[in-house]
Amino acid sequence: MKGYVDNIETRTVENEDFRRVLYTGKNLQLVLMTLKPGEEIGEEVHHDRDQFFRIEQGRGEIRIDGTANVVEDDFAVIVPAGARHNVVNTGSSPLRLYTLYGPPEHRDGVVHKDKAQAEYDHDKDHFDGKTTE
Repeated sequence: MKGYVDNIETRTVENEDFRRVLYTGKNLQLVLMTLKPGEEIGEEVHHDRDQFFRIEQGRGEIRIDGTANVVEDDFAVIVPAGARHNVVNTGSSPLRLYTLYGPPEHRDGVVHKDKAQAEYDHDKDHFDGKTTE
């Protein structure tokens, strides 16, 4: 197995897709996200998985169980399983971040160019047990 090795800051800052799954392991998944100004992921709850967010560029809020946490470059946030959460771009430029799901949330290799595509694929993009390698 090779795992995943790359400059994550560069990959994150260069990402133009709403969601891009980079690597899926058995217990962990790496996903890039870019939110346009005013855009949000949408409120959600993952009952069986924790989630880590790292903000590489931009300003926003990560709301966890009703508490708004202001985030910007270099911030890290962990959302525990069962917490209602949302990520909102409150800035005037793209909010670029990566997230780690443990265990994986999406099918390996999923790319959503925009939020509309992600919403359309919502019922079809859940992790199916197939990993990157």
